[in-house]
Amino acid sequence: MGAERVGTRPLAPHTGRPWDPYSGTSRGTGGVRAPVASEDDIMALRTAASLENLAVGAYRAFARLPFVRNGNRTVAEFVARTTRHHEEHAKAFNEAVTRAGGRAQNGTDPKYAAVVAKALPTLRTPGDVVGLAISLEDVTAQTYTKNIGQVGSGSLRRLFGSVAPVEAQHRATLLVVRALLSAGDERLIARPTDGARLPAAVGSAGFPDAFQSTADASPVSEGAR
Repeated sequence: MGAERVGTRPLAPHTGRPWDPYSGTSRGTGGVRAPVASEDDIMALRTAASLENLAVGAYRAFARLPFVRNGNRTVAEFVARTTRHHEEHAKAFNEAVTRAGGRAQNGTDPKYAAVVAKALPTLRTPGDVVGLAISLEDVTAQTYTKNIGQVGSGSLRRLFGSVAPVEAQHRATLLVVRALLSAGDERLIARPTDGARLPAAVGSAGFPDAFQSTADASPVSEGAR
C-alpha cells in the first residue's frame, strides 16, 4: 500500500472486528447457554445495526464521489477501510440479535437516514464528506457508549464496549483530517508527514473532550423497527 497514512488502520491490536458475545456458547445441550436478552436488549442491537447499515451506505456513497475516488489517497483509504469496519459491526450486531431470538435489522436508522439523504447531494469537497462522516461516527460512538449501561448482560456490554471505541477512533481521525484540510495543504494528510508544518490545532483536534459524551445517543427504540 506504500507509505502508511493517517486514518488507515484502527488502534493495534484491534482489527475492526467487534467482540463476539456468543463465542464459545451454545443454546443446545452440552454447552454454555447463551445469555437471555430482554426486549430492550434486542431493540438496542437492532438500532445499532440500523446505524451501522446507514454508515455503510454513506461511506459507499462517499467512495463514489469523484473528488474522493480521485483525490487525496489517505482520505480514499480511510473511507474504504472504515466501510469494512462498519460492515463487520453491522454483521456482529445482527448476529447478536438473531442469537438472542430477534430479527436481523437490514434497514437504516430513520432519523439519521433522512439527514444523510439530505446531505449527500450537497457534498462538494473532501471537507464536506469529513464533516458528515464526523456526525455519523459521533452518534454511533455516543449511542454504543450509552448502550453499555443499558443492556442487561455482561456479554452484550462487552460487545458494545468493543465497538464504541472504534467509532470514537474513527471520529478522532476525521477531526484531525478536518484540521489538516483547514490548513490548506492536503499533502499534510499522510504518515509520515512534515511535522514542522503541522498546525498547532492538530495536537488537540482529535480529542476535544476529556470523556465520551452520550447526550446525543440514539434511544434503543430509534432504529428497532
